[in-house]
Parts: sequence; structure tokens; C-alpha cells
Amino acid sequence: MKNKELLDTRRVNGWNFQLADDSFYECRGGMFYDDDHDETPEPSLWLAAMQLENDLLSEGYMAEANHSEKGWVEVTIEDNNKSK
Repeated sequence: MKNKELLDTRRVNGWNFQLADDSFYECRGGMFYDDDHDETPEPSLWLAAMQLENDLLSEGYMAEANHSEKGWVEVTIEDNNKSK
């Protein structure tokens, strides 16, 4: 059961995640590269995104952490409608 509304901003491990379009939280950090030269998120930011995903799951939201390019990470909220 979801126990609170989505907040506009969530601070996790020193990173500020902003709610966008009521469907995902986003935050930008530095750009890193793996052995294949693919962009990866800043390690501490990625850990914060995983923690936010877990926090949202424990609050009853379906959430999934992802990363895109240029240092951005997103935590997508699959179903942001309140359970009855």
C-alpha cells in the first residue's frame, strides 16, 4: 500500500532527484566510461538511484532505476496511481 504522495524532490545519499512528469525521478552526475567505452553513471549516483528504487518499492510503487547518457539517471515509476 502506498503511504504517501510522490515528492517533488527526494534527496538520497547526497543526490537530489527531481520528479519529472509525475512518472520518473531524475538526477545528473558525472560521465564515466566502461571498458567498452560506453557511458555509465557516476558510481555513487547509481547507488543512490538503486536506493531510491528500493525506497519507492517499499512505499508500494513499481519503480526501476535506469541510466541514459551524459550522466543522467532515472528512476521510473511504472504505476503511480494509489492502491485502494
